[in-house]
Amino acid sequence: MVAIDQILERALAGERLELEDGLRLYESDEIEKMGYYANKVMEKWHPEPIATFVIGRNINYTNVCDTYCRFCAFYRPPGSDEGYVLPDEEIFKKIQETVDVQGTEILMQGGTNPNLPLEYYTNLLRNIKKRFPSIHMHSLSVAEIVKISEVSKKPVEEVLLLLKEAGLDSLPGAGAEILDDRTRKKISRLKGSWKEWIDVMKTANRVGLSTTATMVIGFGESMEERVLHSLRIREAQDVMKAEGGPGFLAFISWTFQPDNTNLKAERLPAEEYLKNVAITRLLIDNIPNFQSSWVTMGPEVGKLSLSYGCNDFGSTMMEENVVSAAACTYKVNTNHILQLIREAGKTPAQRNTKYEILRVFKEGEMAETDFVMQN
Repeated sequence: MVAIDQILERALAGERLELEDGLRLYESDEIEKMGYYANKVMEKWHPEPIATFVIGRNINYTNVCDTYCRFCAFYRPPGSDEGYVLPDEEIFKKIQETVDVQGTEILMQGGTNPNLPLEYYTNLLRNIKKRFPSIHMHSLSVAEIVKISEVSKKPVEEVLLLLKEAGLDSLPGAGAEILDDRTRKKISRLKGSWKEWIDVMKTANRVGLSTTATMVIGFGESMEERVLHSLRIREAQDVMKAEGGPGFLAFISWTFQPDNTNLKAERLPAEEYLKNVAITRLLIDNIPNFQSSWVTMGPEVGKLSLSYGCNDFGSTMMEENVVSAAACTYKVNTNHILQLIREAGKTPAQRNTKYEILRVFKEGEMAETDFVMQN
């Protein structure tokens, strides 16, 4: 059996790891060692001891969804008395509250609502940009894009172009879950294949939209599926960068939260999350930014992830409803994030969605405006 030290040294030297290497790392219990090397790889991308974060808000504009994922506690089927579509004015109010605390990003996502036409999205985006021209709309998942394409009977590329013209700035990586169809069919029979997810991301790249990539573990997937997920993300990034597009700006992984869902599973421990963060940082050698997932793992584990390959603490997440529906309700505000990053031995810096640094916080400096987390 190959010693993991050899694999780790090869990764640090810039050599690409492959399937067998990834499997060997997942078999190992030397988590701290893998974290050390993942952190060294991160430092090659980001030599300055800075950890970034973005001030943003999740807006779940609708919970109506006809995809019926077994792992989701948030959605309501079409026709449900508990289904909703937020009024535009309520969305504008939430964005104004974000701007008031110097927020720059809106992650607007919902279900695959079959009752909303393409014009709903284009009109909403135009009205948002008219009122808030500087806000970055990092919005709509792959599944939502595919649903809009089906409802409008227009190709995905045309839908993305129309949404971009209306004000969509970038596409989040939601819906990747595990990029292998065995697990995808088990957890979400109606959601598209892993190839469809990759294809939509490549199409977004072609029309000039940057994207992020994600991974969720804890569905009962095999270690091979985890490795394949990373390699498929890496291969897609190679293609997107070769095409001259912005590609994936960041990678984010987290663990499945089983409470209140139709998919029964054990909640994975922090060690498994940190191990996955480290291994994916070692496997995916062409995405510069790795983001912590304090929302699912808690602030203290989020802080630890900054020593396991993450260079970014993610979003302040002023509002969060999807993970919260699965009884996972960790909350932090901007000044708490500054504290956690400093405790990790890093200098905190506010960024925008493009990972451009807007402000570096000096030692002891706090945010002038802050907020209370909302659900």
